[in-house]
Amino acid sequence: MAAKHGPKLDSERRRQLGSSFQDGGEHYHRVRPGYPADSADWLIPDGARTAADIGAGTGKFTALLLERGLATTAVDPSEDMLAQLRKDFPEATALLGTAEATGLADSAFDVATVAQAWHWCDPLPASTELARILRPGGVLGLVWNQLDTTVPWVHRLSRIMHAGDVHKAGFRPVVGPEFEGLESHLSPWKDPLLPEDIMELTKSRSYYLRANEATRAKVMGNLEWYLYEHLGHAPGEVIRLPYVTRSWRARKV
Repeated sequence: MAAKHGPKLDSERRRQLGSSFQDGGEHYHRVRPGYPADSADWLIPDGARTAADIGAGTGKFTALLLERGLATTAVDPSEDMLAQLRKDFPEATALLGTAEATGLADSAFDVATVAQAWHWCDPLPASTELARILRPGGVLGLVWNQLDTTVPWVHRLSRIMHAGDVHKAGFRPVVGPEFEGLESHLSPWKDPLLPEDIMELTKSRSYYLRANEATRAKVMGNLEWYLYEHLGHAPGEVIRLPYVTRSWRARKV
């Protein structure tokens, strides 16, 4: 979605779109992809012990932080999402908050991650807030999953799904002056899904969530035609859907 909205996304539009995810935590958790281990391994600084996962949703990235032994606090503005996170990851501390106002203590964390959510944030106030909660030299990690649209059939699929989280060439996230040395890392991978899963994945996206019934029916009809008739897949057949995960990191000045 950053490709479409990016830093020009005004705060009211960002709030309206982000509100699409207030409900449906169980559905979101079930159908949205996780993240490759490689992305967390690259982001997390040596010796890190504490992490804040901001915009954590249902805990897709929180899981990787916990698996690596970090004491993790997950923050999200949706109580519905956090309820799912608490159910699956009770060892994490889960709190209501936003990237601009986390409610967390000063200088308490070695790494702060924002996975699939920085485009919903106001980047400069969010940078100030996350720098506040990070220790000196702490790392800000920004992560995006996106469909690998260099694969022609995936490119067409992304258009049918209205998958807005496909970055344009040269994309670089905006971060505040509190951070330096912004660099990126790419992790290609494939998510095994059924055609039915791809349809449910589409239903978890903000375009579909905010659409009227006629638009939703059109999207689903186009998807069924593309997956079953055009590509020739059968219901229940595993499709290895190509993704790339782009991770960014910067250190607190």
